Amino acid sequence: MTDLFSRLKLENQLCFSIYATSREITKVYKPLLDKIGVTYPQYLALLVLWEHGRVSVKKMGELLYLDSGTLTPMLKRMQEQGLVIRERSQEDERVVLVSLTEKGASLRDKACQIPDEVFNMTDYSPEELANLKQMLHQLLNAIHSHNGKSQ
Repeated sequence: MTDLFSRLKLENQLCFSIYATSREITKVYKPLLDKIGVTYPQYLALLVLWEHGRVSVKKMGELLYLDSGTLTPMLKRMQEQGLVIRERSQEDERVVLVSLTEKGASLRDKACQIPDEVFNMTDYSPEELANLKQMLHQLLNAIHSHNGKSQ
């Protein structure tokens, strides 16, 4: 019976390891992102825009695994900061498009060193981190697929 309950130990929970790691990584990013004046979720949105250019709120939500109820207030704050422009599509007014301002685009140069700074805080080789990232991406896809089926 003890063995059955050992599965309920905090240290044996995959979800806790991922949750705690995510919180610690976010803490590592905070001082780096403070230098460029954005929060971690805003940084993720900027990454999408730097890579894809103008995107719909729906597409950004898909890429970041966030719903529009979470994205919209953040994008509104980013617009107030002068980082992005939100505008309705001329083809379909239900679609809101997000694009970078000059200020938002200019942050890309300042952010270029952030991935290397974070990498240097780990004891992993580039290959180990690439393998870990691939495994996490596969786990994300499996869980996301399962969640899509159970809705």
